[in-house]
Amino acid sequence: MERIEHRACFGGWQDVYRHRSAVLGCDMTFAIYLPPQVQHGPVPVLYWLSGLTCSEQNFITKAGAQRYAAEHGVAIVCPDTSPRGDGVADADGYDLGKGAGFYVNATQAPWAAHYRMFDYVADELPALVEAHFPVTDARAISGHSMGGHGALVVALRNPGRYRSVSAFSPIVAPSQVPWGQKAFAAYLGEDHAAWAQYDASQLIRTAAEKLPVLVDQGQADEFLDAQLQPWRLKDAADAAGYPVYLRMQPGYDHSYYFIASFIGEHIAHHATALKA
Repeated sequence: MERIEHRACFGGWQDVYRHRSAVLGCDMTFAIYLPPQVQHGPVPVLYWLSGLTCSEQNFITKAGAQRYAAEHGVAIVCPDTSPRGDGVADADGYDLGKGAGFYVNATQAPWAAHYRMFDYVADELPALVEAHFPVTDARAISGHSMGGHGALVVALRNPGRYRSVSAFSPIVAPSQVPWGQKAFAAYLGEDHAAWAQYDASQLIRTAAEKLPVLVDQGQADEFLDAQLQPWRLKDAADAAGYPVYLRMQPGYDHSYYFIASFIGEHIAHHATALKA
């Protein structure tokens, strides 16, 4: 593992590392913010999953999260959104291939060789982080859009692994919207039972653990009706008695201006759970 960026930030350090992923079969980068409290001992971790076209850079440069992480004494880990490299399969367009891993374990050629982002986020990356950095095994997870989908699915499928989950503008029902249908057909084939294992609006109906879930959705989001449809998650959660707090925020779109406006509240939400 090699540190490739190291910058002082709000009394802590914003770093970026490169490592060889055995799960993905390629070199990967991830960002980690270590707050000033690590000088006195290990801190809990919030994992952030970014959306389509993003890398580990978008969140750390646009969200303004480090200030709140420093206030609450929480580390933030941001992986890339897909495998990378010359030998990794790709496709035309922004919503399939590199930058669009959808946090699934692909089963179809040519994707299956590298696209195993679910296992990377849920298992390999936390094991690496907890082995090499001053952090505890108290974990929370959050994300935006495709990453909001990833955060919800990873948390719902790993009871006991996370203390809390949140999302901005998540794709809550990917098996029922164009972005998800395109990605799932390519990565998973036509087996809709496999699709259901990566659809939060279906997983939440039978979830074994009820984590505190906070979802923020901008009412002026250009993808709201066609791709996001947060009411599908809320309806399924209400039917299952699952505590999802959905906030529809008037005037906000799909951008990082939206994330920056409410990230402080999300980090506070996670800090409360992480330190309980």
